[in-house]
Amino acid sequence: MGIVASQSVKNLITTYLGFGIGAINTLVLYVKYFEDEYYGLVGFLLSTATLVMPFASVGVQNTLIKFYSKYSGRQQDVFLSFMLILPLLVILPLLFAFSLFYETISDFLASENEIVRPYVYLIAIIAIAMAYFEIGYAWAKTQLQSVFGTVMNEVFHRFGVMVLLILFAVDLLTIPQFLYGVTLVYLLRMIIMLSYAFHLRMPRFKIAIPEEFTVILKYAVLIILAGSVAVMILDIDMFMLNILIPIENVAYYAVAIYIAAVIAVPARAMHQILYPLTATYLNDRRFLELKDLYKKSSLTLFVISGLIFLLIICNIKSLYLVLDPSYSKGLYVVLLISLAKLADNILGNNNAILYNSDYYRLVLVLGIILVVVAVILNLIFIPTLGVNGAAIATFIASVGYVIAKIVVVYSKFKMQPFTRESLGVGILLLVLGCGFYFWDFSINPILAIALKSTLLALIYGAAIYLFKMSPEVTGWVDRVVFKRKSRSE
Repeated sequence: MGIVASQSVKNLITTYLGFGIGAINTLVLYVKYFEDEYYGLVGFLLSTATLVMPFASVGVQNTLIKFYSKYSGRQQDVFLSFMLILPLLVILPLLFAFSLFYETISDFLASENEIVRPYVYLIAIIAIAMAYFEIGYAWAKTQLQSVFGTVMNEVFHRFGVMVLLILFAVDLLTIPQFLYGVTLVYLLRMIIMLSYAFHLRMPRFKIAIPEEFTVILKYAVLIILAGSVAVMILDIDMFMLNILIPIENVAYYAVAIYIAAVIAVPARAMHQILYPLTATYLNDRRFLELKDLYKKSSLTLFVISGLIFLLIICNIKSLYLVLDPSYSKGLYVVLLISLAKLADNILGNNNAILYNSDYYRLVLVLGIILVVVAVILNLIFIPTLGVNGAAIATFIASVGYVIAKIVVVYSKFKMQPFTRESLGVGILLLVLGCGFYFWDFSINPILAIALKSTLLALIYGAAIYLFKMSPEVTGWVDRVVFKRKSRSE
């Protein structure tokens, strides 16, 4: 876990930089300068484009990484050419069908909110830009260059949107111009990423069918389904909110989701290191080390994300006092989705185990079932409970997916991620969460957040360290924090 801890901290800083910019956009600029329905419109367009993206990319971004090293010479050029052309074989027919049935699609998407109608075509443009950005990012990874792509993936588009929001705030942009600007940011991101990728290795087009064509196609189809499952569990709720109730609710939901999503950042950062380590242990059949990594990664993520979870739920009422009061409709959304994100972090490297094993198809089937369940639950809950109904549906689907993946790994590998320390962390979170959620300071909400966060962090950190609930975290504190103190003395 040493390499995991050190490299994950670096990834964590980079990812949180992007999230920090996104937080300024989401919680300050959008809320202050956008009317609720237009903020909801932006969220709907981007969420719908994200839902379409896996189909537009045809799973090429994952397929390219998996099969690239199997080829060399002319066959590698054939493979790379095929990877660039394959999405077009899907995108062009989809665009033709989109234009042919544009009015029907527009009627459906604008059935509850007419404000959507003039901008439906932007969904297709943004989805294609997202798809080819991912392909360019994967192309760079095959050349063992991922840092630039990470910056583009985490920071570039958020910074671009921030610039547009500032221009809108000073009345230099109208709503339509802002939406076209957002589309341009995603197109520019795609162009820059592809240019960088081709700078690393310029494609030499060889039009032919690559070797193992059937295997590649089967894998691509599986990745389309896998990508769709992962995206739909996250974004189907925002899409359905627009279809079923007034669009301003998408804005309230988007803010709540963004707040809760901060909990997922440690897992995203650590997964970049856990994935190759897990693959190595599986390939070498080092199951004892894999079991140890499973438990340690789960506990470490539980401890780190647990603190973020506490800081969010215990300060959420004060945070909504700082934001526009109308956004407080998403308070219970934050609580439910935060719990779902925390449950997902408890998985540790579970996803990496499944994605690198022969049981990936089984989890894929479970994921598809849970997406169907999520859609049905959204149809039931959203009309009566609004944004809270969408949160309930997402919570049930997400936690159900987590449980299913734990069961699959246990049944196939006889491993589970929990330890005695996991129970201790869970009890600590319950006690502190209940104690601090209902205890509010009658002072300025920003000062209240700062004071409560400081107290929470000190009590939580002291408990984790003194009771040695996580050997990894305790060891890191001993090496880094106390070592720094001794040097300063």
